[in-house]
Amino acid sequence: MPSNAMGGATGATAPQSVEHITRIAQNYEYNSSVPLRYWLRTATTLLREARIYEREGHDEQAYLILFRHAQLILVHLSKHPDTKKNEEDRKALVAAEKEVEKNLSKLEILRPRINKRYERYTQLMRERESWKQPSRTKIVAEPQEQVADPALAGVSEPLEAGENRDLAVQLAQSELNRRATVRDSKSVSGPSAEELETRRAAGVWGDWDRSMKSEPHAGDLDLGQRVQNITDEPYGQRAKESEAPWSANSAYKYPTVPRQKQLEPTVSSGNIAILDKNAERHAPPILPPKEHLEPSRASIVNDSATALAPAPARPAKVLPGPALPEKIRPSEQATATRSDLDPSSYTFKPSAYLENGTPLRSVFLPADLRSRFLSLVSPNTRANLETCGILCGTLVSNALFISKLVIPEQTSTSDTCETLNESALFDYCDSEDLMTLGWIHTHPSQTCFMSSRDLHTHCGYQVMLPESIAIVCAPSKTPDWGVFRLTDPPGLKSVLNCNQTGLFHPHAEENIYTGALRPGHVFEVSGLEFETVDLRPGALKN
Repeated sequence: MPSNAMGGATGATAPQSVEHITRIAQNYEYNSSVPLRYWLRTATTLLREARIYEREGHDEQAYLILFRHAQLILVHLSKHPDTKKNEEDRKALVAAEKEVEKNLSKLEILRPRINKRYERYTQLMRERESWKQPSRTKIVAEPQEQVADPALAGVSEPLEAGENRDLAVQLAQSELNRRATVRDSKSVSGPSAEELETRRAAGVWGDWDRSMKSEPHAGDLDLGQRVQNITDEPYGQRAKESEAPWSANSAYKYPTVPRQKQLEPTVSSGNIAILDKNAERHAPPILPPKEHLEPSRASIVNDSATALAPAPARPAKVLPGPALPEKIRPSEQATATRSDLDPSSYTFKPSAYLENGTPLRSVFLPADLRSRFLSLVSPNTRANLETCGILCGTLVSNALFISKLVIPEQTSTSDTCETLNESALFDYCDSEDLMTLGWIHTHPSQTCFMSSRDLHTHCGYQVMLPESIAIVCAPSKTPDWGVFRLTDPPGLKSVLNCNQTGLFHPHAEENIYTGALRPGHVFEVSGLEFETVDLRPGALKN
């Protein structure tokens, strides 16, 4: 795997052009043998990510994801064979096309902003060259796809995840608390008129008569033309598509991956200024993690003075209380700092790369999640029955944080487990605005490895999100656990194209999966809070 990409960059990362971003957006594996419902969940996951990047001010990454979403829906899914087989899938595709239409205006707004920064940057670089002044920023005519990451465009000092774990935990907790507060306030006030309209469009109420009277894809050409018009890159370079035909007789049933609800587009609350002569954003400077965790005494005194200034004078007969010891003040200040952390002020670097050079965002895994899971499923483990759980979380500052362990209703054998009552799982993920980041399951009597069935199960997750992980717990063996992902290539494509029948079967490739813990993209961290939700009948509610 490449390990030096962006790692030693100094100064701000060079902005990228829309043309380059759209080339990256179209570079993904698509396979029509994957059921349409999974691709539609992938599409709504993309919208969830785009909304967060937009809110945090990452124009380039928001543009990439919105363009990929539009390209996936209009170019590939509109021709998916399942549209002719399943009415519900066809209805869901109509809703996805409506989301594309609403998001086109966002692309049209983002495009000139991105190109303006890119043109400004190239102009500054040309001026520096003409003055023959040395520059610490490497000048490249067009960034290499393996090195350039739109999520880092214009970021002056992206953070190493492994060196800033404590800051990452504080940042995630602050943002998760803020989002929970927003969700709670919305649940009290009820859905807005705009949200109700979105629900109708997404088919929550099953009102499809009007939208299905006409040909479902009659507007594809118009939408496709609009997507083409907002970029200078012709729509000629398509995503890679495997030619392996879908086998209707295949005995393998793809695993269920929790779908994500259709999201209402949001407009970024802030503008990103043009890069200055140092090619940096006009944003608050990124301070070293230690300064966030241990505020200086001067800042504490200043903040304390400011806080005390407007307080009314005490009555003459009331003596002022003793001053707090100096050691107590920093902890109080640190608490206030944690609640004020702004995700848009930080960006975590990719911590690893797929075998094809695609960057993988860091995944932060609570260190005690595994023990909590094993404790909850211990009765099944003692009875030699497998148990699975879903790892859910969210995106903050270009990193993924696991914040929920959801144990769905399921049926188990010694070698398999199948989820039941999936609607309850879907509803919970939707209500909490969660992304599915992977899964965890036990091998009660087997060793710690990925079986062929596990590989097919995880394929459904990794197609939806490249960073998805599979945790295997084998408490009776050594090693007793592992965190894995499919290689790409060859693992992901091999499993996607596999039509072998039977519950367990061999795959030709030897390196079909690999470990994901460091030096991979997964970091175990202490102090990252998570909630356990057990949806099994009779389970105690946490």
